[in-house]
Amino acid sequence: MRSSQAKKAKSPAPGILGIIGGSGLYEMPGLTAIREVRVRTPFGDPSDAFVTGILEGRRVAFLARHGRGHRLLPSELNFRANIYALKLLGAERILSVSAVGSLREALEPGHFLVPDQFFDRTKHRMDTFFGGGIVAHISFDRPTCPHLSGVLADAADAAGVKVHRGGTYVCIEGPQFSTRAESHVFRQLHFDIIGMTNVTEARLAREAEICYATLAMITDYDCWHPQHDSVTAAQVIECLVRNADNARRVVRAAVAAMPAARDCKCGQALAHAIFTDRKLMPAAAKKRLAAILGSHLS
Repeated sequence: MRSSQAKKAKSPAPGILGIIGGSGLYEMPGLTAIREVRVRTPFGDPSDAFVTGILEGRRVAFLARHGRGHRLLPSELNFRANIYALKLLGAERILSVSAVGSLREALEPGHFLVPDQFFDRTKHRMDTFFGGGIVAHISFDRPTCPHLSGVLADAADAAGVKVHRGGTYVCIEGPQFSTRAESHVFRQLHFDIIGMTNVTEARLAREAEICYATLAMITDYDCWHPQHDSVTAAQVIECLVRNADNARRVVRAAVAAMPAARDCKCGQALAHAIFTDRKLMPAAAKKRLAAILGSHLS
């Protein structure tokens, strides 16, 4: 069944869990009661239709970040539409799965890492819902949800997958991999992994008051390593294929272990972030941000 209207996408009960699959994770086996839902947002169309259903007893909504068939460059992703659509679907949490390169010898290809920090090196992204008459400044010192990240790391342990807890994900614009000079600088800055998507998702999820955590699948050593001095798509894909089943097992274990209630501050991110006088907010802007602002408009 398909729905192309945002108002129809609001029907699932609050508490749905969003899953964003990146390179190598384009579907989620084990889903039951499956529906395909197309969501329209004030920010345009998401990457693809959402696949909703029941996984480990929980309502989930799965999105292929780059579209099914991997059709969208990182810079082409409509991040705002993806996150806003999940908000419309009732998502309170987002588990993001992404392929990354390693900037540390100990972070080997095939390992997983659950980062707790991001460093933004992107250049061309729309990374806020606000503007057009409404100003908000969220707190972003801790860009991932610590509780959700803990559940994800524990799930990796339970699934027998080698996982590293904490670390900094440097997000580059892409689609090119980094130069050797950039890679060495990132290492000197003590970054741990490198990718092209997640910091933008994390910013928007925080503005939407949705918990966000990343399961980073390490596929390569970037280009700094003397025995791995270049990164190729073939190399990345080969490692992704090997790790895809592990990623699915970790996600399923995390969904099964997810507590019903949130015990974090992510759901109150806008409580003291909105600077604009409510009486001066343009009607069009309030309508555009209705799903996010909610009670904050009163």
